[in-house]
Amino acid sequence: MAERWDRARVLALAPDASAQRAARSLASRPSWPAAGSGPDLLWGECRGSASAPYQTAVDLSGPAYRCSCPSRKFPCKHALALLLLWTDGMVPPEAGGPPGWAAAWLAGREARAGRSAPGQPGELKDPKMAARRAGQREARVASGLAELDRWLCDQVRQGLAVSQQAGYRHWDDIAARMVDAQAPAVAERLRGLAAVPHSGPGWDGRLLEEYALLRLLAVAYRRQDGLPPPLWETVRSRVGFSVRQADVLAGGEPVRDHWQVLGRRDTDQDRVRARRTWLHGRTTGRPALVLSFAPAGSDLDDSLTAGTETEADLVFYPGAVPLRAIVAARHDTVRSGPPGGDTVTGLLARYAAALARDPWLDSWPAVLEVTPARSPAPVVSDAAGDALPLHPEAGPGWTLLALSGGHPVTVAAEWTPRGLWPLTAWDEGGRAVPL
Repeated sequence: MAERWDRARVLALAPDASAQRAARSLASRPSWPAAGSGPDLLWGECRGSASAPYQTAVDLSGPAYRCSCPSRKFPCKHALALLLLWTDGMVPPEAGGPPGWAAAWLAGREARAGRSAPGQPGELKDPKMAARRAGQREARVASGLAELDRWLCDQVRQGLAVSQQAGYRHWDDIAARMVDAQAPAVAERLRGLAAVPHSGPGWDGRLLEEYALLRLLAVAYRRQDGLPPPLWETVRSRVGFSVRQADVLAGGEPVRDHWQVLGRRDTDQDRVRARRTWLHGRTTGRPALVLSFAPAGSDLDDSLTAGTETEADLVFYPGAVPLRAIVAARHDTVRSGPPGGDTVTGLLARYAAALARDPWLDSWPAVLEVTPARSPAPVVSDAAGDALPLHPEAGPGWTLLALSGGHPVTVAAEWTPRGLWPLTAWDEGGRAVPL
């Protein structure tokens, strides 16, 4: 089965904002009396205004779409809704294969494109078709980022105070334009800016930083042909060009180590839950971030538990600062004690070095030997007296304070521009305690 997409990637395919809204309203199982999936193919029947349900199919390897509805939009709302259902895990695999109408459509595509026989792993053999599709997306992204550049200049020219009076539509409109331009990661970042003007003292500095990073991304994409390969990969990833997991596994060099599981944090994005799990290589000293996703209400991957150590082969996604990784093979898992702690100075030096290579890096793993305190805001300080604030959304830090009893404690956390987000602490007996 093809690697499951995320919702941002699906919505980036929509021809306009109204198609996105219509697709979201149809992305519920009661609207689809029949739906199924196979290798690189989705199919389903959607109830509509006609007496017979609309027959919809999506070839994920293109992607390409087929629907019996009369819509002139491409892809139509039914194809987008079927993709959204699939991202939410609500389109089950069908052992019997697709129905006749979907199989015939796919066979016709394979015959025209010169692909290998059905049932065998084959890739598109028409490089001209693939190059044309890639070129079309590059043109859309370039046009969208050029418009974003002008929008950012307008925001600075009219003054940041205007942003504090603006409603969410101020951000949604430009984010929708980035979705139309097939730059979903930029759209997600823009939507997150809506809360910045209401985030307390210093909001104007934080908003200006975000504007500067977005403009840097737009300029970097415009000049991507002159970038070194690792930075080129990072820029395209920050724009929203995804890399298939199969391609990462095929092209990456496995890194075998004893990986300590430092901690994890779950977030909700629309109807998808995401889990960020941080690892640290005991021998290599490399940090690693493993991401997993699940529909709302479903269980996330629970195989990596804080306080354990697993001998595994990890393959890293390409980039200027390779952090995200895939667990390619696992050999052994044992319970382990607390990892070695760092100082505040050491953490900030490592983060600064990573930030110099990837300016859009917004989180970094940290393991610190610190003493928590409230004076008056929650902070942690090391033996040298250097202190870091806790992230304002991470809570008041009472659990960490109680666990430490006023003494130094080993803490694993995410360091972000707004402060430290504690994930795990180890008690006196060496037991990992999620925070």
